[in-house]
Amino acid sequence: MDLYATFNFDAFPVVVVAFTGNKATEENFQQYLNDLYEAYDRALPFAYLFDAQSAVLPGFKFQKMQAEWLTANENLMKQYCQGTAYHIPNPVIRTALKGIFALQQQPVPYKVVGDFQMAMQWCEEAVASS
Repeated sequence: MDLYATFNFDAFPVVVVAFTGNKATEENFQQYLNDLYEAYDRALPFAYLFDAQSAVLPGFKFQKMQAEWLTANENLMKQYCQGTAYHIPNPVIRTALKGIFALQQQPVPYKVVGDFQMAMQWCEEAVASS
């Protein structure tokens, strides 16, 4: 299976989720959603940095799956996730993100930027202020 995203915990409490550029499938997208729990399993405050510079536009079905994950895990997110930054240089992908948030609002603070370092800094500040 080609991964939809990889997870890097080297900068914890910032967790970098890098989208691989592989097309979403039932299997790899579900694996991505399952992998999101790993940061929560630590039971510590953290921030997600979603690096979408290589992302491909997910179909509506997968946007809906993401929205459902947000709804189902809202309390968990509010407890541990101090915020999410999105490094999205591609305007088409930014539009897809807006589609996901139109289905389900983001339950924690977030920032969408075109620069990776700005996203990292925002995440670090979000965790530091918790």
